[in-house]
Amino acid sequence: MDVELFNITGLSLRVTGLALLISSLLGIPAGVLLGLKNFPGRRLVIALIYTGMGFPPVVIGLLVYLLLSRSGPLGSLHLSFIPPLFTPGAMVIAQIIIAFPLVAGFTMAAVMAVDPQLRQQVRALGATQGQAAWAVLSEARVGVVVSVVAGFGSIISEVGAVMLVGGNIEGKTRVMTTAIVLETRKGNFELAIALGLLLLGMSFLANLAMMRLQGRSLPQ
Repeated sequence: MDVELFNITGLSLRVTGLALLISSLLGIPAGVLLGLKNFPGRRLVIALIYTGMGFPPVVIGLLVYLLLSRSGPLGSLHLSFIPPLFTPGAMVIAQIIIAFPLVAGFTMAAVMAVDPQLRQQVRALGATQGQAAWAVLSEARVGVVVSVVAGFGSIISEVGAVMLVGGNIEGKTRVMTTAIVLETRKGNFELAIALGLLLLGMSFLANLAMMRLQGRSLPQ
């Protein structure tokens, strides 16, 4: 059981870690852009981001399933860089779509909360737009870290989407959440409880970190 528990936990962390990295690399710049720039369609994009923050993960899993299936628009192309269904790559794609709106939305809110005069002062001192944006991002760094933590919490505990696109294949795509469902159905409560406690611990630490960071950002 120890080896199986280790393998399932390791795959969960690898899939979630890669998905979180990519969603952060995409979501943080998107949040900064939405927080600092006015452009045509900005309100629509923000509305889509907010919608994505509350979108049911199982529907996202269904969407990815349809896209990557052999008859789907991406699966039918048979391109080497597009992962097929029932692989860790498909699970990563689903988790990126889930985490991206959270990272982008919380980053945007953190950037918009920064005093607008900071950017004006930095520009007055001769900074470029990029340097001014970096100064604002540095000031909003606590909120940005919170956005990443929130993204992690949303995908480490997700079950519906990863089960749809991953298939819960032993040794290949079985992660902590899907293993809990399977082992409970099999009556193997010992492993299910161990995985559940480990998952609860990870989620608790992620939420505790977010609360501590939010507390530090509040005025004393």
